[in-house]
Amino acid sequence: MTYATFPEKLAALRNEIEAAGFDGFLVPMSDEYQNEYVPPCARRIEYISGFTGSAAYIVVLKDKAAFFTDGRYVLQAEKQIPIGLYFLFDTAEKTPATWMEENLGKGMTIAYDPWLHSAEGIERLRISLAKIGASAAPIARNLVDIIWESRPLPPHGKIAPYPLEYAGKSSEAKRKEVAYSLKTNGICAAIINDPSSVAWLLNVRGNDIANTPIPLSRAILKEDASAIWFVDAYKIDPSITPHIGNDVTISSPDNFPAALEYLAKEKRPIRIDPAASPGWIMDYLQATRAVIDAGRDPCYLPRAIKNAPELNGIKAAHIRDGAALTRFLAWLDNNWRTQNLTELDAEEKLESFRKQDPLYREPSFDTISSAGEHGAIVHYRATKESNAKLEDGQIYLVDSGGQYLDGTTDVTRTVALGVPTQEMKDRFTRVLKGHVALAKARFPEGTSGSGLDVLARQHLWDAGLDYNHGTGHGVGCYLSVHEGPQSISKSNREPLRPGMVLSNEPGYYKSGHYGMRMENLQVVVEAISPQGSEQRMLGFETLTLAPIDRNLIDVKMLTSDEIAWINAYHKRVFTTLESTLDPKTVEWLKNAAAPI
Repeated sequence: MTYATFPEKLAALRNEIEAAGFDGFLVPMSDEYQNEYVPPCARRIEYISGFTGSAAYIVVLKDKAAFFTDGRYVLQAEKQIPIGLYFLFDTAEKTPATWMEENLGKGMTIAYDPWLHSAEGIERLRISLAKIGASAAPIARNLVDIIWESRPLPPHGKIAPYPLEYAGKSSEAKRKEVAYSLKTNGICAAIINDPSSVAWLLNVRGNDIANTPIPLSRAILKEDASAIWFVDAYKIDPSITPHIGNDVTISSPDNFPAALEYLAKEKRPIRIDPAASPGWIMDYLQATRAVIDAGRDPCYLPRAIKNAPELNGIKAAHIRDGAALTRFLAWLDNNWRTQNLTELDAEEKLESFRKQDPLYREPSFDTISSAGEHGAIVHYRATKESNAKLEDGQIYLVDSGGQYLDGTTDVTRTVALGVPTQEMKDRFTRVLKGHVALAKARFPEGTSGSGLDVLARQHLWDAGLDYNHGTGHGVGCYLSVHEGPQSISKSNREPLRPGMVLSNEPGYYKSGHYGMRMENLQVVVEAISPQGSEQRMLGFETLTLAPIDRNLIDVKMLTSDEIAWINAYHKRVFTTLESTLDPKTVEWLKNAAAPI
């Protein structure tokens, strides 16, 4: 049968739930690698609901269904999912577990695909359901896949070597470093399920995921620094084999269960990350009576702490990206009034500037080009249907980034089209003050992002305002634009370390009117300790280079220190970018970056 509408698809899914003998089914926005961004073949939530964002979770019962997303996507979900088909919840107010406790009963069983849920997530689910006498059960075939006609094929992008000049360390050196940490802890092998970790460890890149240059694959790293790489052979470029060396064995993904069984027979600890690995792997290890060491992916921390060549490349990429963005901002300022520009026009123009760089490969995420009320939708994406004109009196927000061979960028600029209202200037200045406070922060070694998050929110809180997303996320090096374990948010407890790259992006969003955000990337560095200091101090070095719209700044709201930071930043932007720009853009930047 062909299910043309979302009500028909949901009804068909319910039929499969009943036929399989369950009371419900869970549909996460995930794939078998626990990726944040998934390929088209894994976008099951989009297939049954129409939602196109990257964070969502659906619980389907026989008589009702609930849709969950976070604050970034609530407005988008309200516009995209069919009215009356799902109960819609912000996860900050109600979680899937809480809703299931309220709507499932004793003796009921909800099914799930064990490849699409992390081992940690499944354990939490089981504990939650046990409170009400309900249970969760794995299912061999995903029920959405049964009804999904013309489902896209799995991606099969070619994999290429990542040059040492950009990676900074050879794969052999990385494997030995990580393997040493395993061996010293008595661990015989680690299951690396995160494709970004595999790409980093082996110094390879791919194109299985849009805007994220990773190949979908997993690996087993052993204590002797050898590795088994489970990847489809047709993805392998001939240059890969000599690049990865003789200590890395390429094996079919079909051989992964047998490799786990072989490891289990050694009766020595096997590292698996319950938060980053599907429940299927944990269940299989337990079934084979393996000795399990549940802990974090051993690649996460060394991957997050960039080495010197990586940082040099990242800084070079930001200079070139800043030049492209500055050319765009100059073009926008000179043309929005006369050319009847739309959101898509602006997005395409910015992309055209970035494409002129020979090291540019693709955007680092779908560009957010939003005018007026669309700016209040945190992760808005302009389409042919939604494409709005840029009009006088609006706020225009552009959040974009590039994947360059030597680094990944992510930057947001907010621009006043015409004369902004006093309210707009007040809100933007509060956002900017928070951004400056975080950029200037000096903090003791061991401080986590949760200890700094309030710095970016304090001036909004003074006015009874806030934003419903994290303040900063980690960023990879020609990898994912969202990378852990570090972040700047209310809940993150990971200590910040020199070499970690994070975003600094407070914002404000007035639903139905406008949105604004101020985002630069920054790297954690050692700070000069004040006289008499009793501990090592850290701080941030700003990486992003592009002017801030001075028309949105209420200078009267700024302190002298804040003014000094903004002026010094703009001076650095001008002196760094001047030689990379054409004379006309230089003249525009001279005014845009003038002292306030």
